[in-house]
Amino acid sequence: NKYLSNAGVCSRREADVLIETGVVTVNGKIITELGYKINPGDVVQYDGETINAETKRYVLLNKPKGFITTMDDPRGRKTVMSLVKKACRERIYPVGRLDRETTGLLLFTNDGDMAKKLTHPRYQAVKMYHVELHKSVVKEDLEKLLNGIDLEDGRTKVDKVEYVENGTSKELGVEIHSGKNRIVRRLFEALGYTVVKLDRVQFGGLTKKDLPRGYYRHLTEQEIAFLKMTK
Repeated sequence: NKYLSNAGVCSRREADVLIETGVVTVNGKIITELGYKINPGDVVQYDGETINAETKRYVLLNKPKGFITTMDDPRGRKTVMSLVKKACRERIYPVGRLDRETTGLLLFTNDGDMAKKLTHPRYQAVKMYHVELHKSVVKEDLEKLLNGIDLEDGRTKVDKVEYVENGTSKELGVEIHSGKNRIVRRLFEALGYTVVKLDRVQFGGLTKKDLPRGYYRHLTEQEIAFLKMTK
């Protein structure tokens, strides 16, 4: 299923169904074992058509407001996929998610191992956000964020938080490695603040430099190598 997914045929879950129905062959033999290992030189065919391993793609988007992070939406809302549909012919997926009103960096790839690495808590990929709140933040609350806040899904703390240089006391820079859903908004809501603007300015060492809102770019070879080296 990983081979079919990486080749852009379908998702891994959809690939499981194809394999079980007997329409996938390896070297001319029908394969129904989901964990079957593909070796170099194997000829993989789906419905009689040869499937070639796909080139790995890494696309970085500066997401605007008003788009949800999903492959498609049954309710017809705008999705981030519409912003990167011309980036490459391969089927790419968002790494993690940003909620509808959050802006900033969102990575897309067809490299399943890389995506898993960047979203798994073990690897602690660091995210940095520019947060604007509805009122000034007192220093005592900055200490609470650093020490940890008890939320419904466990205690969570930020790695670093400080007032934005040349900003107001309503603006903060927040560094965090937790990938929990809406985690930054929920931390501030627990302290009685409303997040007015939330912008992800760094992700796993990648920055928004020279990337306007709503645009995307492909990662450089150096950036890809850096992400692969991240422990």
